[in-house]
Amino acid sequence: MTTTDSASAASLSDGAPMRITFGPDDLRRVDRLVAPMRAWFSPRFYGLDNIPAEGPVLLVANHSMIAFDCGLLMTEIMHRHGRVVRGLGDHALMDRPAIRRAVQRIGGVRGTRENMRILLSRGEIVLVLPGGSAEAIRRKHERYALKWKGRTGFAEVAIETGARIVPVAMVGANDAYDVVVDGEHPLMWPMRWYAARRDRSAITMPIFRGLGPTLIPKPQRFYYSFGEPIDATRWRGAGEGALELQSAVRVAVEKEFAFLFAERDQDPGRTMSGRGRQALSSYVRGLRRG
Repeated sequence: MTTTDSASAASLSDGAPMRITFGPDDLRRVDRLVAPMRAWFSPRFYGLDNIPAEGPVLLVANHSMIAFDCGLLMTEIMHRHGRVVRGLGDHALMDRPAIRRAVQRIGGVRGTRENMRILLSRGEIVLVLPGGSAEAIRRKHERYALKWKGRTGFAEVAIETGARIVPVAMVGANDAYDVVVDGEHPLMWPMRWYAARRDRSAITMPIFRGLGPTLIPKPQRFYYSFGEPIDATRWRGAGEGALELQSAVRVAVEKEFAFLFAERDQDPGRTMSGRGRQALSSYVRGLRRG
């Protein structure tokens, strides 16, 4: 992996490298890293051709409880398009030096408008999850609710830089865990009190479980759908341009959700056991033909 720092006046926060290039050896290392996740979640991708081959692109997606889905998404785009996705990291994560260094090594930067503006002005492809931690740490019956109220920063920067927005829906990661007790439950008041003392804006983590009583994620298939690009410049000069664009992107993401829910619901390989039955059936058919 090659990193290049900019000598210009504009610079990314926290000393993040301005440009990152993955060579063949780097890609092989990334593939080995994500191979267990790919085998466990068996992802499917739809609409990858909607990602422009060049120029500034803003991927706008929903936020899941776990970040595994983002890693698989970024790797797939690197293989299909040869482009490194620059992810915007949550402040809570980027405030931790060890995590920040690890995130920066794979192209991530702190989630600020200025970082987004700099990367898009350089023609990069940037991934933003507008809902942030409020959307990731969700309540029991909010698996795929978009919590974007007041989140118009990505729209403002897209309009300014002329970036094309690709709406992205990711389904599966929130099915890998079940929320047992959400952060708003009366039983969680001690945790809410403690979190409020540390940070008034803190969100209380729910109690959740994965496979059985463990924190191992259930092997649910991950599904990704990329909608048609949206030209942000159409909203330049509009009085409520950013808000209108945000609304248009939200509708587009929800459209991709509807498509993926239909795909998921009719997929016999949605679970590991289903994929096992498919493999066994295919093996038996092969024996019969032989």
